Amino acid sequence: MSKKFFAAICAACLLLTGCGGGDNSAPKDKNDDGKTTIGVITHLNASEVEYNKIMQKLEKSYRPSKAKLSAEYKYFDKMNDMQMALDAKQIDMMSTYQCVAEYMIKQSDNKEILPSEKFLSDSFCFAVREGDTALLNDLNKAIKNMMDDGTLSNLSKQYIVELKDGAEPPAVPITHIDGADTIKVAVTGDLPPFDMILADGKPAGYSTAVLAEISRRTGQNIEIVSVDSGARASILTSKGADVIFWVSVPKNSTLVPADIDTPEGIALSEPYYSDNIVHVGLKK
Repeated sequence: MSKKFFAAICAACLLLTGCGGGDNSAPKDKNDDGKTTIGVITHLNASEVEYNKIMQKLEKSYRPSKAKLSAEYKYFDKMNDMQMALDAKQIDMMSTYQCVAEYMIKQSDNKEILPSEKFLSDSFCFAVREGDTALLNDLNKAIKNMMDDGTLSNLSKQYIVELKDGAEPPAVPITHIDGADTIKVAVTGDLPPFDMILADGKPAGYSTAVLAEISRRTGQNIEIVSVDSGARASILTSKGADVIFWVSVPKNSTLVPADIDTPEGIALSEPYYSDNIVHVGLKK
């Protein structure tokens, strides 16, 4: 298999958190079936088995004569667990978004973005319970206004694009509004600097900056609740939170289900950020 072709397959395989590069970029160790093992963050509406079936269909669309899937995808509820699995060579590569990959390799000298071609990207939305129409309308109005006046672009530039090498995004205070209603927002901290929680437990970076601005524009208090990526749906349905900070939606693919990260009973806001899918592996 050529490096370019395998990169193309992997780039087309992951919508929540990317895939890996080619055969020459992956560690030599494979699983028992000789497949490349790729770590991905747990999707909310597709099981690991279902996800592998989706990826097999996708690969067959590129290689109709190929009988078996050349990669096996392994779910992780936490980005930190996935990074440790990569360091221990329990997986051959991991997947993440461009901004996360760039931040990751600035924090670690043993990882690199593997050669690939960008075929897919995701859009990110807030998620609320179906029926929370007023809350969804408030979020959509704030998102539209922030997009129209350039606020979202400026925040992504400040907290993601122009972040200095090796620097952590700053914690962002969210002003308390006396007498206002409170919205509980679940954040994972698993996609820094897009979604980040500092070592001291304080939320930071783009996610908090966006939420602080939404609080100001909607006139509602924001209480941040920390949650594992794999528990995003359950914390929402159990009413442990009113909003999930991010759910991903395919931006440019018709081969991966649009609701792969959106279970029943959840409604999505308009997108507030998009990013390309890339692949991360250990340096040789």
